[in-house]
Amino acid sequence: MKNAIIELRGIRKVYQMGDEQVEALRNIDLDIDRNEFLALMGPSGSGKSTLMNLIGCLDTPSSGSYMLNGKDVSSMNDNELAEVRNKEIGFVFQTFNLLPRISALDNVAMPLVYAGASRTNREQIAKERLIDVGLADRMHHKPNELSGGQRQRVAIARALVNNPSIILADEPTGNLDTKTSEEILAIFQKIHEMGNTIILITHENDVAQKAFRIVRMRDGMIESDKSIHRENIYQNR
Repeated sequence: MKNAIIELRGIRKVYQMGDEQVEALRNIDLDIDRNEFLALMGPSGSGKSTLMNLIGCLDTPSSGSYMLNGKDVSSMNDNELAEVRNKEIGFVFQTFNLLPRISALDNVAMPLVYAGASRTNREQIAKERLIDVGLADRMHHKPNELSGGQRQRVAIARALVNNPSIILADEPTGNLDTKTSEEILAIFQKIHEMGNTIILITHENDVAQKAFRIVRMRDGMIESDKSIHRENIYQNR
């Protein structure tokens, strides 16, 4: 039985820059299984950000096919892509992307507003997710009243609130010190242990080493794809 949640076949992305065509992705073939923890690496200009945007349904390929959780998303329109994003993908960004004027609780509940959940349900689920990331005592604080690590925890809770198929984390430790980065990566490991698929975009090798598979990109192509075997990493699964 196939277990791939993401299937990319012959993915190309071409941008028109004046009179010149720039091929950002060149015939990418990639499968990502359910409950994988994958790190996507590559230097600036390697195509990793373009690939992340395609996987996250923020953009569409110039050619090729993309199956996400059994749906062909490669030819969807903007409204269809927005619906898939809200249901299937939880985003965590380097800059947190929190709304500054509302509380942590309301930030986490925001995706549930778009999903049509009642206010009572939104608050209950958002509280549970904040407890999951260790912020039970910070729910009613606004982002400027939180540390960088706490803000990233809020962002992770928000990413989890719709119970997405995939967590897509773009340089999630990029603005954090070493100790806080370790704490945030431990949360991702816990989320993975609970069954989520995690795709971590990073340029830091020590961060990538927390994943179970590292895909490296260069010049719009996959340069290497290596699994990291860790026996008994989750003793209590």
